Amino acid sequence: MSTTATFSRGTDLAVIGAAGKTGTAVIAALETADTTPVRRVVHTARQAGDRAVDLETGAGLVDALSGCRGVYFIAPNMHPDEPALFERFLAAVAEAGVDHVVYHSVAWPYTPAMPHHLDKARCEDILHASGVRWTVLQPCAYTENFASVLDGSVDALDVPYDPDASFSFVALSDVATVAARVLVEGTDIHHGATYELGGPDSVSVRQLCAVAGRSVEIEQVSVPVWMERHGRDLPADTRERLAAMFDFYDDHGFVAGSAVTAALLGRAPARVADLVSSMPRR
Repeated sequence: MSTTATFSRGTDLAVIGAAGKTGTAVIAALETADTTPVRRVVHTARQAGDRAVDLETGAGLVDALSGCRGVYFIAPNMHPDEPALFERFLAAVAEAGVDHVVYHSVAWPYTPAMPHHLDKARCEDILHASGVRWTVLQPCAYTENFASVLDGSVDALDVPYDPDASFSFVALSDVATVAARVLVEGTDIHHGATYELGGPDSVSVRQLCAVAGRSVEIEQVSVPVWMERHGRDLPADTRERLAAMFDFYDDHGFVAGSAVTAALLGRAPARVADLVSSMPRR
């Protein structure tokens, strides 16, 4: 792949996957942090200014990214071939003259037992060799994955792994704030950096429910039972990837450090209790 120009040809910032929960949070953080124009790059345009692209073919990417100095890339969750999407994206980045790619990876990317993590490790390797200036973010699991517990909208929870396994849940808003800082400050500060983003505590799902102060009945169920109850409409590949992830969580949990998160935020990362207090109770 050709190397991008030494100096950016653009001024705007863009978020690939802007319609998802992470992309939406990054857009909001960027709009709070800076006055730089931000482009929402999505699969299907739903509001004025949206840039519609097709990551499966690359259609529309060069037009969507031309005039940008930095772009955030998060792939569709559990995509069956994220590296192929990412290579098409990077080709468009080079053609459009984008100066900085911020890649949304995951903590513990090189984990062969979890295929979707391993795909992100492959993407990191592709990025390192691309000639594009880059930063990688490696967040742990989001605290907001349990939003229905935090806001009190459920009183029962099916967990397809050990509910006492440890996690370093990180607030999505904190990940988005870090992403915005990295994009705004750009390559002079953040080129070549890989930032692991964990939350401040090692807690289990059972402890999360207790900290949330919610009376929640936790049932540990087998992966097949969980799939029958919650994953029947998912594609087969997604079901396989989720099953592998649940098995890994059951054996190992999923923890990550919070020191880098705190340094980039300039404050302590949000704890579970902080998110509970900020959510309206249902």
